[in-house]
Amino acid sequence: MKNFFAHETAVIDADCSIGKDTKIWHFSHIMSNCSIGEKCNIGQNVVIAPQVKLGRNVKVQNNVSIYTGVTCEDDVFLGPSMVFTNIINPRSAILRRDQYQQTIVKKGASIGANATIICGNNIGEYAMVGAGSVITKEVLPYALVVGNPAKQIGWVSEYGHRLNFDENGEAICPESKDTYQLKNAFVSKIN
Repeated sequence: MKNFFAHETAVIDADCSIGKDTKIWHFSHIMSNCSIGEKCNIGQNVVIAPQVKLGRNVKVQNNVSIYTGVTCEDDVFLGPSMVFTNIINPRSAILRRDQYQQTIVKKGASIGANATIICGNNIGEYAMVGAGSVITKEVLPYALVVGNPAKQIGWVSEYGHRLNFDENGEAICPESKDTYQLKNAFVSKIN
């Protein structure tokens, strides 16, 4: 029994696992052997390649390409027209399917519109990648990165608010009132 919604123009290949209450919109292609969790929203004109894994409540905006080798954990946001890669040195005449690199987008991370994630570079928990950024190295948990190549310019809370740390290395999210600790160039949530 089908417990998800798929627009009539969506193409869903065999052997896909699609979670309850997920929505797949116009002209999207869900390729074989991929796994999509519950309550995901797959926008218009999205391609999800074979063996991709999306966790629960992943939001994929219009025109996103998610290629083999990518895993997105729960609560990830993928902005419009952003793209992942899976080969470092692609050539049309040379098959390199055995060289796909893995990329993991950790729980709660957000990637802005038109960003490009160069394969093999993981995105940490609750990190925020600015629109149009090009990720060429690992992104730390809670990091705010922008530019081409992307550089870290600050830290964000789980709510996506910029964190301002005091002299003791503590910051409070203005919305949630959660406290965060900055220690040895890593941020952790205290409460």
